[in-house]
Amino acid sequence: MTAEITRHVLLLSRWKATDLFLKDIQVLISELSMVEATPELRALAGEEGASEPYRFLMKKLRSQLMATQAWLEARLKGQRLPKPEGLLSQNEQLWEPLYACYKSLQACGMGIIANGELLDTLRRVKCFGVPLVRIDVRQESTRHTEALGELTRYLGIGDYESWSEADKQAFLIRELNSKRPLLPRNWEPSNETREVLNTCKAIVDAPKGSVAAYVISMAKTPSDVLAVHLLLKEAGIDYALPVAPLFETLDDLNNANDVMTQLLNIDWYRGFIQGKQMVMIGYSDSAKDAGVMAASWAQYQAQDALIKTCEKAGIELTLFHGRGGSIGRGGAPAHAALLSQPPGSLKGGLRVTEQGEMIRFKYGLPEVTISSLSLYTSAILEANLLPPPEPKESWCRIMDELSDISCDLYRGYVRENKDFVPYFRSATPEQELGKLPLGSRPAKRRPTGGVESLRAIPWIFAWTQNRLMLPAWLGAGAALQKVVEDGKQNELETMCRDWPFFSTRLGMLEMVFSKADLWLAEYYDQRLVKPELWGAG
Repeated sequence: MTAEITRHVLLLSRWKATDLFLKDIQVLISELSMVEATPELRALAGEEGASEPYRFLMKKLRSQLMATQAWLEARLKGQRLPKPEGLLSQNEQLWEPLYACYKSLQACGMGIIANGELLDTLRRVKCFGVPLVRIDVRQESTRHTEALGELTRYLGIGDYESWSEADKQAFLIRELNSKRPLLPRNWEPSNETREVLNTCKAIVDAPKGSVAAYVISMAKTPSDVLAVHLLLKEAGIDYALPVAPLFETLDDLNNANDVMTQLLNIDWYRGFIQGKQMVMIGYSDSAKDAGVMAASWAQYQAQDALIKTCEKAGIELTLFHGRGGSIGRGGAPAHAALLSQPPGSLKGGLRVTEQGEMIRFKYGLPEVTISSLSLYTSAILEANLLPPPEPKESWCRIMDELSDISCDLYRGYVRENKDFVPYFRSATPEQELGKLPLGSRPAKRRPTGGVESLRAIPWIFAWTQNRLMLPAWLGAGAALQKVVEDGKQNELETMCRDWPFFSTRLGMLEMVFSKADLWLAEYYDQRLVKPELWGAG
């Protein structure tokens, strides 16, 4: 995904929005031929529209939509034209004339007409608006660090990349408070840095609301968040775009609350975010890093700590869940997954990724879409009205134990076993998957390296192909068995009965254990793997 593609998608979405709203407005021009109107609407229509005020306003809106569509078409073709007068770039420009007509019709006793096509159009403006779809921009934290490092070296003020975290924060806060620009006009950055800067400029050029959030993958420190705010400031942004750090690995999840606490203690940051904060929780990479049992517990603890920190600071927290479709990537039935989260996690609403392979199953038909959205809605209501219980200290201690045991077993097999990588590449189609033209990102974060550089999607998909489903259960079963052998079975049964988080996790493990086909995996091993590597399987 490049800055140019981002810009093209934003323009194309706006073009499609104008096309759809033109059809709605054309219907309203035919319907709203009434003469009776309130003084407010007549004032809006003016003398020119006195005879048919509603129709006059709709025709004016149609002209604006057509001019906007023509300008967007030219931009999509690469032409640089001046913006036409009345260019529709904000939802209010669509909403205000339509809502004025709605209020006038209601006041004049024509509620039946107001509540027909006009109300439907108002709802579409509220839901979709000028951008039609809101996108997230996602960039890895190191890209911002490298861009600022290149800039500081050019300016002769040091190497940002080598600075301590305290020095980075001091520099970023100073520049965020400064009124002068930081980027020199005659600077010619590298292609990589130019790409980062162009992405920020594409966000700024789009109408407000087109981009829902800027997600920083592999976020680790407060400076990772401040760096994005500085780059957006230099691009000319004039509003507070939500910047969401994505905590993905086990260590990053464990440090997430410390990072956000440091950010919220910065006066500039507290004032800028205006009482709202979005944080994204990574499910796929944390499970790949430490196994599903350790990852799920780290995700729970991180959310719980963030909720309490933001509540204490008076910040409205929105947790953005980066779940995948499969169990190994954090997937679970929507209703059960939401109810298994910590108490208070849905007070700020819900934001969740839907993977491409799951969209057809959840939203492929109108009836299925309604069912899927109903599950989300009912779970949010239930979680807020009847929140799950706080876990007992003894339950947390058991989860700590399960997490430690399962993580050690998982990493011992995946990271420390010298035969694992050659076995993995022989037993699964991992390398072949990387050559297929699938997805928007390369299979690996870096061209070299073993499993640690592999993205979570091909990691999970590879094990799905040989039916072993290894990432979804490795380490978890042995950890549970060890805790049972230590005489804690009764406590585990209580946890399963009274704690939605634990019962959901066991339910998912039960499902993947039943799905894993050991016979078929062994059959593949015998035909694809060298005999000396069979012991790794």
